[in-house]
Order: sequence, then C-alpha cells, then structure tokens
Amino acid sequence: MRRTDSEQVTIWLVTSHQIKLGICLKPAETNNHASLEPGLDRITQGYTQHCFCVGTRAFIHLLHINANDLLQSGKTYQYSVQYQTDDGWQDIVHSDADSLYYPQRKSFSFTYNASLKNVLHGSCRKPHFKGDDALIQVDDLIANSLDGRTVAPDLLIMSGDQIYADDVAGPMLCAIRQLIKLLGLHQETLDGAEIDHSETLDTADNGYYQREEILPKTKHNSALSRLFFKAKRKPIFTSVNAKNHLIAFSEIIAMYLLVWSPIPWRFISLKRPEHLPSQHHELYNIESTVIEDFKNSLTKTARAMAHLPVYMIFDDHDVSDDWNLTRGWEEAVYQHPLSKRMIGNALFGYWLCQGLGNNLSVFKPLIDSVKNTLLSDSIDQHDKFVELLLNWQEWHYCLPTSPPIYVMDTRTRRWRSESNPNKPSGLLDWEALCEFQHRILGQKSVIVVSAAPIYGLKFIEAVQKVFTFFGLALMVDAENWMAHKGTAQVILNIFRHEKTPPKFIILSGDVHYSFVYDVSLRFRRHSPEIIQFTCSGFKNAFPSGLLSGFERFNRALYSKRSPLNLLTRRRNMVIDERDPSPDEPAMVLGNLVNAPAVGQLMLAEEGNQVECQTILADGKIIEFTKD
Repeated sequence: MRRTDSEQVTIWLVTSHQIKLGICLKPAETNNHASLEPGLDRITQGYTQHCFCVGTRAFIHLLHINANDLLQSGKTYQYSVQYQTDDGWQDIVHSDADSLYYPQRKSFSFTYNASLKNVLHGSCRKPHFKGDDALIQVDDLIANSLDGRTVAPDLLIMSGDQIYADDVAGPMLCAIRQLIKLLGLHQETLDGAEIDHSETLDTADNGYYQREEILPKTKHNSALSRLFFKAKRKPIFTSVNAKNHLIAFSEIIAMYLLVWSPIPWRFISLKRPEHLPSQHHELYNIESTVIEDFKNSLTKTARAMAHLPVYMIFDDHDVSDDWNLTRGWEEAVYQHPLSKRMIGNALFGYWLCQGLGNNLSVFKPLIDSVKNTLLSDSIDQHDKFVELLLNWQEWHYCLPTSPPIYVMDTRTRRWRSESNPNKPSGLLDWEALCEFQHRILGQKSVIVVSAAPIYGLKFIEAVQKVFTFFGLALMVDAENWMAHKGTAQVILNIFRHEKTPPKFIILSGDVHYSFVYDVSLRFRRHSPEIIQFTCSGFKNAFPSGLLSGFERFNRALYSKRSPLNLLTRRRNMVIDERDPSPDEPAMVLGNLVNAPAVGQLMLAEEGNQVECQTILADGKIIEFTKD
C-alpha cells in the first residue's frame, strides 16, 4: 500500500501474467470481518491501472484510485484486489500459508488519519546482516490494533537503503539469478565490459564474489575501479562489499521481489552453485543460514506493508555506495558506459518499485516515455531512458498531512565542490534548499525526512573532516550536512529564519544506530523547537566496539561546556541528547541505541508533545526521555 490521502489510494503489486485488475474499497464494517466478494458491481469506480512489463512473466502494477472526498480522516477502510478471468472476478489473495490477510480476515484494512499521531520510520535493511529484521514488529503492531489492544500506526516511512544493490550475499545473488530465469526478466546488452550481455553473468567465471574482475581494464577506467568496485576498505567505519554488486536491470528487479515478498522464494533453492570456487564455500554456507532466516520473516513484513501506507526515498545503497558523494566520483562513474548503465539500472528499479508509489501524478512524463522502453520481451532505448532518470529532479515529495511531511532527495540534487573534486558535495544544492524553505515557511509545524541526520555526532564529523582535508572523503563516507560549507550555512539559516515552523521534527536514518536530539537556538527568546529522531537500521547495526569508542570521545570532547563546540558550524545551537530507557547494556551506548529497530514517533493533540521510541527486533521498546 503506497500513497494514501483524502483523494487517492495507490496500491503496488506484481503479477506473473498481464491481467486486468480491479480494486474494491469501502468503509470497514463494525466487526471488520466482512468479506469483499469479487464481482464487477463491487469494483471501485474511477481507478487507473498502470502496468509495466519487466519480464515475460513479470508485470509491475500500480492501481490508483483518485476521487474527491475518497477517504475521511479517522475512519477505517477495507479493500481487496481482484483480477478478471473468463469466469468473472477473483480475489488475488488466496488462502494459503503465505496469505497477506490477517487471521479471521478476508480483506485488507487500514485507518486513514490526516492528523498524524503514530508515525513509524527507519532505514537500512540488509538481508544478510546477522540479526533479525525489526520490520516484522510493524506486523505485530497492526495485528494488535485489529484486536483493539493498540492504536494502528498512521503510516510507515522508509528513509533509505531499502535494498543493498552494492552489498549482496552470495546466496541472495544465487536466488536473484534463479528468479531472472523463472520470470524471464528482461536481459540487456552491456557496453564497456568484459561481458557483452547480461545473460553471460550466469556463466561468468567471476560471477560470484569476484565481480570486480568483470570490470573493463582500460587506462580511462583506473579511477572507476578504485572508486566503485574495489570493495573500498574504510578502517573507521566498515568495508563495502562490492564483490557481488548488481549490474543488470533484471538483477535489480529480482532483488526487489525477493526483499518484498515471500512468494518467489517458494521456487528458489539456496543450494550452493556447482561452479562456485572452493575458497568461497564457507562464506556462502554462513550467509545461507542468515538469508534463510530473512526469507522466513517475509510473510509478516509483506503483510504489514499491505495494511498501511508506505512511503520511501532512496539513499546510496539503493543504487551504489558513495552515490554522488563527490564531484570526482561522479566524473569517474558517469563517464564510463558500464558504470553509468549500472547506476541507471538501479535508479530504474527504484522508480518502478519505490518512487512511483510516492507521488504517481508527478511521474507522468516518465510513464509516457517508458512505454517505448519496456517492451513485451525486451528493453529498447535503454540508455535514452536512463538519461531521463539521471536528469530527473522531482524525486522529493510532500504529504498533505497535519503536520505536513516533506521528504528530501539528498542524493541527486547535490551542491558540488568547484574547488576540489574530492571534497564532499552538499546534500542539497542552493535551488533545492530554496524550494524546501518555500514549502515550509509559515507552517505551524513540519516533519522533514532526511536520509542522513542533519545533526550527527560531532566527533565522527570531525574525523570525516580530517580525512576530507587529505582528499579521502570516500574512505570515511564523509556524508553529513555539515561537510559542505554552503549547504550547512543555508540549512542552519533556514532554522534561524523568523518564519520557520515553531515545531520542526526531523526523521533520519543511514548511520546504523538510533538517537534523539532536542535542538534550540542560542541567543533567541523564541527559538523553534527542533527534534531530530534518527532510527537506523531495520536490519543493520554499527560495529559495537567502534561505536562505543566514538560515543565516549564525542561525550568527552563535545560536552555542552566544551570550547570545541565553538569550532563547529552549529556553534549557535544548543543540542540536548535524550536518554534511552531502559538502559540495555548490550545495545545502549550513552545516548545511542545500537540494534535493529523501528522508530515510532508519537504526537499528542496539536503536536504539543512529541514522544520518540524504538521497537527492537525482539519486541522490546526503548524510549528516549528528556532529563
């Protein structure tokens, strides 16, 4: 279930046949158990079906209902998706072990709230991370609300790294290659590589754990090899495993289907490929156990995402690590046909599987163009459509809720350094920041979604600044709002503007740990109330020992009275950390929570009180409390 407001409902799904779909939507019965029986007379009028053929047996659909006064705030609705057969209309969900309906329910249901009170958010869902997927807790929240034990969440915001296109486990890549064949996903020719067609990836000697060897070996590509595919060692953070980096459009689509749905896994075997070199056998076996657990949790996550509105925005791993981090990275990657195609393929997959559902109407020019690109059995004019995607500037969007939600695109509209190609680019350029300011000025309150925290740990930012000075921004992922002087000054000035919203809530992720900051302006009698709630990841975490050291250094060097604060760009702001409670020694490090979790933002009437808590993968709740 995707964008949902008073005038529209958007449903995303994939079928193995090109079929006529319908949707039945109505206010829920009192007991909410009524069945929505199939039939032409029950199909909701005024809906549009968009269909995109991505394989001979794979069709991505968006069902979009648009009507005045379609939904009323505070009311619960039920819906079902139906398909047309020779014998009439049939419910697309059948009774089986992986049913998307909750027990004793015969339809989907959701509660529409224009005034937000219960917002879920998070990011970073890596299938082969050795830990449970916290996203399953969303399913439990919805199930409990159906029984009347809790209040249903209003919506879910996924703020980046919904897939890891650049960091793929061997068993996941094996599943991807099987699904491509099963669904006949479109293949493509490849230019500038040692292989000339995506089909060859099945039999390539370096197809698993050695994909960096597939790169073209030319003098022009030496910078690309270092920047993109050498599994860059980052001694301060973590190592990016590009050895199974997804290359083809078909691989991107298969990855989305395997992380969103349990159904494709019925036809997939994780048996080790016969041609896999022996030195990778042990790693493959270890990863298989983790992927098996991830696969078994997908029924709950898929069911949850069918029962509440879900909004998404990309971050780097949805495409590739360090995506557009520096001007030098862009110059190296976009000047080579293979790497440019790979970035384009990942963005193509994002658009079809994430972006379209956020704001369908704004993408009409791309929808019209893709008709000439996705044919019944192939992809045509591939590079032309990739060029359209790379030049697209409307990935951001606004939701007409109360408070309104503004979701930033911090990846494609960068403020690039003119002085040095190795300096980090600003997360938003001047024009994008001006548009953002124009949309929020005069509002009483606003929720802003930024993939990266606007207020990060000062010690980590200081370390990144040192590495950047020596031209090593890529080594330490120097990706923070303060890394670029222009961007930092403008975003901080927006907070200081007299007409900025009195209440400013920032939701962010990316960093693989969770924390909450309360921010106020120094020397201002009526400072806006700024609350930043960072929650990351759904299925990822920071190396505990390393983060513990960072947190201790940050506390020692940047306490409230530390003179070092005067050297930061945020010197005119006071930052108070909220304390996690209860204090779980295994995962709470100072004011940080280092464990897979879902963030839950609770808003009181009129937004006068904001509560923040994380729901861990095992169901434990950690609240962030003020002193």
